[in-house]
Amino acid sequence: MKYSKFIVALIIILNVAFTAAVIWLIKECGIEPTTLIVAWFAFTTGELFLVAGITKTKIKEGDCNDGMG
Repeated sequence: MKYSKFIVALIIILNVAFTAAVIWLIKECGIEPTTLIVAWFAFTTGELFLVAGITKTKIKEGDCNDGMG
């Protein structure tokens, strides 16, 4: 559980940093890297779903194994 909380916190921090960098890039250069933005948030959303799925599986397996050995 600690590992998944670390991953979620890291993804949030990286998303904030990425957003700040994109805002700076738009402000300084007038360029909006649309493809990069879409790819970045698709990647981080996918990672969050994977962490959630792993956590859900571990919880479900833990419930099934309670009292079984």
